[in-house]
Amino acid sequence: MGPSWGLLLLAAALGATAAARCPAPCVCDNLRAHVLCLNGSLTAIPDTIPELTRKLDLRGNSFTVIPAGAFLATPYLTHLDLRHCKVERLEEGAFRGLGRLVYLNLASNGIALLYQESLDGLFSLQQLILEGNRIEEIQPGAFGHLASLTVLDLRANALVYLPDMIFQGLQVLRWLRLSHNALHVLGTEAFAALPALRRLSLDHNELQALPGEALARLDGATRLDLGHNPITYVAEEALAMASLRHLFLDHASLQDVAPDAFARSPQLRILDLRENQLQGLPPLAGAGGLVRVSLDGNPLLCSCLLRPFHKWLARARVQAEGACAAPPALRGRSLDSLKSPEMRCSRLRPPPSPTAPPEQPSSAGSRQCPRGCVCSPDFHHGSCENRDLRDIPRHFPEDTRLLDLRRNRFRTVPRDAFPGLKELVSLHLQRCSIRELQPGALRGLESLVYLYLTHNHLSTLEAAAFEGAPQLAYLDLDHNAFTRVPAGTFRLLPNLISLHLQHNAIGELVEGDLAGARGLRWLYLAGNAIRHIAPAALAPTKMLEKLQLEGNHLSEVPTAALRGLPALSELKLSRNPIKYMGDGVFLPVASSLQQLYLDNMGLERISPHAFTGLGPKIRSLYLESNKMNNIPDMNNFTGLEILNLQDVPFHCDCQLLPLHRWINKLNLCVGATCGSPAEAQGLKVKLSTTFQTCPGWGQGEAGETNPNKTKAASKPSKKKRLGKSPARGFSKSRA
Repeated sequence: MGPSWGLLLLAAALGATAAARCPAPCVCDNLRAHVLCLNGSLTAIPDTIPELTRKLDLRGNSFTVIPAGAFLATPYLTHLDLRHCKVERLEEGAFRGLGRLVYLNLASNGIALLYQESLDGLFSLQQLILEGNRIEEIQPGAFGHLASLTVLDLRANALVYLPDMIFQGLQVLRWLRLSHNALHVLGTEAFAALPALRRLSLDHNELQALPGEALARLDGATRLDLGHNPITYVAEEALAMASLRHLFLDHASLQDVAPDAFARSPQLRILDLRENQLQGLPPLAGAGGLVRVSLDGNPLLCSCLLRPFHKWLARARVQAEGACAAPPALRGRSLDSLKSPEMRCSRLRPPPSPTAPPEQPSSAGSRQCPRGCVCSPDFHHGSCENRDLRDIPRHFPEDTRLLDLRRNRFRTVPRDAFPGLKELVSLHLQRCSIRELQPGALRGLESLVYLYLTHNHLSTLEAAAFEGAPQLAYLDLDHNAFTRVPAGTFRLLPNLISLHLQHNAIGELVEGDLAGARGLRWLYLAGNAIRHIAPAALAPTKMLEKLQLEGNHLSEVPTAALRGLPALSELKLSRNPIKYMGDGVFLPVASSLQQLYLDNMGLERISPHAFTGLGPKIRSLYLESNKMNNIPDMNNFTGLEILNLQDVPFHCDCQLLPLHRWINKLNLCVGATCGSPAEAQGLKVKLSTTFQTCPGWGQGEAGETNPNKTKAASKPSKKKRLGKSPARGFSKSRA
């Protein structure tokens, strides 16, 4: 009995210590070693988190940068959640010391680049969630230390290109999720280092041809998702995946499939070809194990041309889902109900052959690496970083795909500066004192996708500088000397997706500035001096999804400029001096907007109808650190996942009763506190008793100040109850 009492006393002592160290504004569960710091105003990782913490939830804070060694004080962490924390950069060694961590969630942040050592030290990590960032490029070796990882989620980022061996080190990875990016170039060895992969998700990308050579490296993969890509044709023996059982090519642009397209995938069982442009299929020779083919939503022409396929279905005992679109007599008939004599060919011509897919560029020969530089034949990379070079070196290997020339002193990029580099995909020219890109500077870079020109001295650009680089999709011009958007520059860039012009000195956006940028999806203009946006300034960018305008000099919401942006899902207006928001200011984008940032503006008043049109689609709303004392009715905001009302001086009188009622219905921590009257100052709006004297109080809500009674009355699920109220053993910081 003595030893048992000793253990209990030790546990009690550790619990008391943990309680004493619980940082504001967190909640600490000492029994389960969990710490929750949700939707607060934290700008740095707290240094007083109990050392024995195993699960740390920091969702909804504002960290921007995760510095090296940020979690050295909590070496026992197994689960870490950093969703919606506005993280833009992971410094090398950010997670060093977390050797026990098995789950890391960094979804819905602003991370743009994964450095080689960003994830160093996470050798036990099993799940890494990076969904919903803006990752444009992954440096080689970024995942090299993640030997235990089984799930890697990179959905909804900005990836266009996957270089060879980019996933090297992920020996036990089973599911790789790359959906909802803009991928259209895959290195032939991109998936070569994934021996345990079972599922690959490449749906919702920009692949124009089935990347057969890259996929052939996945001997063990059983499921492949390629839907929602503009693939028009599947060629002969295009897919050689020995273990593949489920293939999804739905909602693509398929017009034809070769008879032996899947002959080298003998285990294929399910083939999903829904919602394409197929008028028919040939007998699929070699796909002997096929069980089901889904063809719903295709314009099937049930003529004599379809008979061979129909007979093959019966002979191979394959179930087919789909219905005839023509001829009129058979329209709507299911394939399995047809008889061969019904499929006639009177005066019907066969559909035209589809355009053959573009040929993949062949690997060019290699040449000697320039003196003083390093060339890696395995990764097709060249680097001359920080060599004090005055002229751009030449004679890199012709198959170079990434060229790093950062931290030199070129001043000018001359005409034809990169001869022979037809396969170059990514070019880094950051911090090179560049003042000019001469016309024709990028000529010949026909595969270039990424161009980084940050921290230079550019003040103007001519469209001719981009001549010969038509595939350029990501252009980063942050931290230069632009005083206006270089008008007309983007006419030669039909594939431009992402444009970075942050931290320049741009004063306004005028009509014509973005002419030619018709495919632009992400526009980053934070940290400029923009006071005015002309109504037609954004008109060419009809596909725009993200518009970041934080840290400018706007004094009102640019409502007129938002018209004609039907796809806009994220709008950042933080840190602009907008004091008042009038009626319907977001109405032009109300049908698409999901994330709205209105924090740190000094906002004093919001019209009762300012949010007209907004509602269930809004997922994140940031209103923290403003000066208004009330907000409009938000009962229609039923889809909220993040709501931040921290540091807003609410006046807790009866006019605020609707907000009090609404907050009490939410299963969210919103951080709303009373700024006045004096007797309520500092109290949570949700728990303040000042509302009990208001007319209408007691109509089914008298017990709202007792969270337990509220939950008991509404009887939510067990899961929600546990998430909403501190469980037994929690100690909340009283700071």
